[in-house]
Amino acid sequence: MNSDSPLLQASQLRWQAAATHIVHDVSLHVGQGELVGLLGPNGSGKSTLLRMIYRILRPASGTVHADGRNIWQHGARDNARAMAVLAQENGSEFELCVRDVVLMGRTPHQSPFARDSAEDFRIVSESLERVSAMPLAERIFSTLSGGEKQRVLMARALAQQAPLLVLDEPTNHLDVRHQFELMNLIRDLGLTTLAALHELPLAAHYCDRLYLLKNGHLVAQGAPAEVLTPETIADVYGVKAQVRPSRRTGKPLIEFLPDEML
Repeated sequence: MNSDSPLLQASQLRWQAAATHIVHDVSLHVGQGELVGLLGPNGSGKSTLLRMIYRILRPASGTVHADGRNIWQHGARDNARAMAVLAQENGSEFELCVRDVVLMGRTPHQSPFARDSAEDFRIVSESLERVSAMPLAERIFSTLSGGEKQRVLMARALAQQAPLLVLDEPTNHLDVRHQFELMNLIRDLGLTTLAALHELPLAAHYCDRLYLLKNGHLVAQGAPAEVLTPETIADVYGVKAQVRPSRRTGKPLIEFLPDEML
């Protein structure tokens, strides 16, 4: 990992609705090969920040560079070659077979009105294999379970062949087993990834570095053990917790104390 030459560099991003600042002067970076987590309670600005990063919202001020290029100085197709996105709006309504959903990831590499090529189909099959979803290839996407849908959408992102992956709460609505399966997959793929996460234990175990938001402000950043302290958790989330290193991994283990609310 080399964060000295980051694949993603967001600088002093700001966004507001009416007179209310939703994101206030937030900067972050993701280095080659890193899995970086973006944390914060509901309403902290995580999704708004990500939408500025993947070019859905134009920031009031600040810049975003992906793979060395300013995203607002290039078109959507060029940006899709630099950054693959798995958003919360995950396309559950698709009445397409899984293979066709994954083929959508090839669109940035195709000329307008071009037909899918043998190379496109090869990449789609390879992407489905990488997420262990090839047996689902002919299934209708809308009939899949939540965990299966997330694996298929991950395959679509892989088919896009972008060097950077941005995920907006990818484990949302998944049960514990499927959360672990998806996070293991993300980690094992080794892609440069920025992921907004709700679950602090997942972030502590899987992420190389974390950024923590509160009311649109960046309040902590660094390794999980530096960010996820009892004091910071109490300040940002309003709950008490005990944090200790795992005997097996050395990573932070978080025990919430629900009977000792602040």
